[in-house]
Amino acid sequence: MPLPENNAAFGKETALIILDVQKAIDDPKWASKNNPGYVDKIVDLLAAFRAASLPVIHIRHDEPNPASTYHTDGPGNAIKPEVAPLPGEPVIAKNVNCAFIATDLEKYLHDHGITRLIFTGVVIHNSMDASIRVAHCLGFDAILPLDATTAIDVTDAKGIRHDAQTVFDLFAAVLGSEYCALSTTDDVIAALPA
Repeated sequence: MPLPENNAAFGKETALIILDVQKAIDDPKWASKNNPGYVDKIVDLLAAFRAASLPVIHIRHDEPNPASTYHTDGPGNAIKPEVAPLPGEPVIAKNVNCAFIATDLEKYLHDHGITRLIFTGVVIHNSMDASIRVAHCLGFDAILPLDATTAIDVTDAKGIRHDAQTVFDLFAAVLGSEYCALSTTDDVIAALPA
C-alpha cells in the first residue's frame, strides 16, 4: 500500500502502534541491535500523532517466563519512559509475540473505527513480524516505518550467526512483499494532519 501523497491524508482511522518498547530491550542480550536510533524515531512519531490528536496504542509484553527480560514482575517490564503512555492512551498487555492473540486489540480497533496501523517497536523478526502478518490477515492496512524498528543478531539451527542488519533486511523484504507498506518516519509524519 503506497503512502498518500497529499498532506493530512491520515485521519482518525490511523493509529500508531508502539510494540514492546520496554526497558527489557536495553538488556545486554539485545545489544546487537541494528538501527540504533529507532527509539528516537518512535518518539518523533509519538509526538506527531499526539499533536495531530490521532490514536496511539501501546502494546506491553507481559512475559510469564521468569528468565525473560520481559518478565511481568521483572524490572524490564516497564515501558521505556521516552514513549510512556499519557492518560487516555490505551495500554494492551500481551503474553505471546503477536499483539492480537488473547488480547482485545482487534476489538478496540474495530470499536474505534481504526483501519490503518503504523507499526513501530521491537523486534522486526519477532513481535513486529507476527503482529503485522496477523493485522494484514485481519484486513487492516499496515505501514512499517523501517527507521522506527530494529533487529538483533540471530543464530540459526546450524549454529550460523546472522548479523542484525541481514536479519532486518530479510524480514523487511518479506513483510514489504505482501503484508505491509514500507516507509520512513518522515514520510508518515508528512501524511499526518498539520
